[in-house]
This record gives sequence, structure tokens and C-alpha cells, in this order.
Amino acid sequence: MNANSESEAFTDFTGDAPASGPTPGSFGGRLLRRLLSELGDPPVEFILWSGERIAPASSTPAIKIRVHDRATLLRVVRDPQVQFGDAYADGRVEVEGDLIELIGMIYRGMASTEGKLSLRARLAGWLRRSQRNTLAGSRRNIHHHYDIGNDFYALWLGETMAYTCAYYPSTAASLEQAQIAKMDHVCRKLQLKAGDSVVEAGCGWGSLALHMASRYGARVRAFNISREQVAYAREQAKQQRLDDRVEFIQDDYRNISGRYDVFASIGMLEHVGRENYAELGRVVRRSLNAAGRGLIHSIGRNRPGLLHPWIVRRIFPGAYAPSLGEMMQIFEPSGLSILDVENIRLHYALTLRHWLDRYRAAEDRVRKMFDDTFVRMWRLYLAGSIAGFETGTLQLFQVLFTTPDNNRIPLTRQHLYSS
Repeated sequence: MNANSESEAFTDFTGDAPASGPTPGSFGGRLLRRLLSELGDPPVEFILWSGERIAPASSTPAIKIRVHDRATLLRVVRDPQVQFGDAYADGRVEVEGDLIELIGMIYRGMASTEGKLSLRARLAGWLRRSQRNTLAGSRRNIHHHYDIGNDFYALWLGETMAYTCAYYPSTAASLEQAQIAKMDHVCRKLQLKAGDSVVEAGCGWGSLALHMASRYGARVRAFNISREQVAYAREQAKQQRLDDRVEFIQDDYRNISGRYDVFASIGMLEHVGRENYAELGRVVRRSLNAAGRGLIHSIGRNRPGLLHPWIVRRIFPGAYAPSLGEMMQIFEPSGLSILDVENIRLHYALTLRHWLDRYRAAEDRVRKMFDDTFVRMWRLYLAGSIAGFETGTLQLFQVLFTTPDNNRIPLTRQHLYSS
């Protein structure tokens, strides 16, 4: 589609006709002014390929965004949530200034104007379709994100290869220290002890399962449908001589069988899909012994809503971050009892900042593995995730639960923080 047909197509969304030529006050400039207004007029300046500059009159721009051509501009204003990310990844849009700060401004602007979306924005949202997490769909979605190479993730996840929110005893803690602290925090919540049997749904590269076995003496069966992650985890179990106590199974959580003292799921719920929450609850209930306990750790939201559409389309297909009310659809139908809920979203912001620092340091190596577009795409994803947690757009919930008549539970939370 050429630039003219792009502009003609855009009139279907706005009813406006394009002005001729990229002159000051041009059609493109008017569209960008409208977009800035919808976002609450953040201190952002757009610089077009023609040299035209568009910025709010009431503030000094803190960030500059360069748009390299007319077709890119029209795509961005038609569907900014998806097309801006694509244009940034492709290098057709450049950001001068702090990328995290820019995305934070956008999230705050979107929150302030929520419920006042333009016809263009509503149409763009209606045209999007989520990818359902059937058995086949889940395998396809997980393969898209997790099976792109363990060497890539090893560049920035750190020694634990934990790809979930860490837990910082202090802001001075290293990434590795915080990831180990997270695993201990989870194990203390579950009151894990030697001889306990554990089933883990969605085990990543295996760090928690191996930690439970080596530090707490548990026996763990860990399920995951990512072949790359399972292969890595099995090798780690062999190297650490834990393969007699930890079994890594390449299979879907829906196929978990057996009874256990503990059910754990760290960072998998985002891939389950709301339509499968009741089924997950049934899997949990049939898996737990009479005095069993469990913990689900998940990215969430303060109220129901979709994840950012660019993230879902380019990074995490099929992903959904639930509100606490939606998470209850796991527990209530199966009669499970909630013991504790903790929100550690600021810990995830710190975790992501550590990841982004390491990722940026490794970008030359990432470029050799993939290409420039991939480098920018993942930079945007990590920066956007930081902004999501720092603005409260995203939350991180840990929900501790047990069977309904289990009385073998602590009366206080003292065990969580006493060494």
C-alpha cells in the first residue's frame, strides 16, 4: 500500500481528508496533535521527515520521537498501540530520550483518558483477536516465546535463569541474590520441608524445582511444554546430581496426575487463558493431599483488561494478566481456601531494570544471533514492562491457598521473615 492509499484508508476512521504535502500544520501534524491530546498532552515532541515539529504548547518536551516517512506516521496514528512498537522495532521511528519514561507517560495518559477512546482506537481494538490457549494453541504460543534459544536468555537472565519476578530484601541486592530470595520466599510461604512432594506447573528453566530439592529436601515433578527449557532443566538436574529427586516432564499442566503435598506455579498463569481457569482449579484440587497447600504467582491487573496488544502480538501470544477477581475463578469453583495475597509489583520493576541493563550490555551479541529489528523489539518489550509495573498498569500477585478443611496452617506470618 503506498502513501496515498494509506491516507485515503485513514479517512475511513476519522472522516478527515489529508492536507497536501508535509508542510507546517500538515495533515500528519494534525493527526499527531490529536494523538497527543488523547494521551493527555505529555511533554513529547514529534519530528517528522519534513522537519515539521509537533509538541504540546504547555510544556517543554522531555522526549523527542522522529518519524521517518508518511506511511509510518499514518500507520502509527491509526493503531498506535501496535504500530508504534512495530515502527520502533523496524527503525522507522526513533526515540531520543529515556524509553522507559516515554512509555510511562503513555501509560499514564491512557489511564487518564480511559473510557474516552476515539472511534479510531475502538475500531483498532475490536479488530484484534486473542489466541486461545487450547492444548495445541498453548504449545504454539509457548514455542513462539521460550524456544528461541537458551543462549539468548542466558545473556541477561543471570545465573539462576529465572524468568520471573525476583524478591529484593533490599534495593542493593544483586539479581542473583534477589532470585534466590524469591525462591526462599515462596518456599517459606509453602512451609516446604524435607520429604514433601511437589508438583510445579510451568517450571521455566527449572531453578525453583532444583532449589526446592537442594535447599529443602523436597521431591519435585515439574511440568513444562517448552522443549528448550525442559532440555536445559534436565541437564542442570544431572549436573547438580538432583535427577533422582527432580523430574522434568515435557507436558501440559492439564495432564498432571498424582497427589502431592504442594502445588506451585510461578509465572505460568499468564499463559493459561481465562477460559481455562476453572479447569486449572480442578487440576490443583485433584493434585493436592488433604493438607496440601499451593501458591500461584502471576502478573496481574487491578481490574480486568487486556495486556498491551503489541506485547501479545509480537512477544507473548495468547497471554493474559488477570485481576484478583478473575484469579478467584481458579479457587472458588474448586473450594480452595485463600490464605494470603501479596502484591510485589515494585520487585518486578527492579528485576526488569536488572534484565534491561544486562540486555543492553549484550545487544551486539543479540544482533549477531538475530537482527537489528529483534534487538529493538526486545529492548522495547523490557522497557515497556518496567513502565507497566512502575505506573501500576501491571501488578504481581502471589496467592497462597490450601484445601478447605486444612487446619495445619500457621497462625501468623512470622515464619515468612524470621531466619
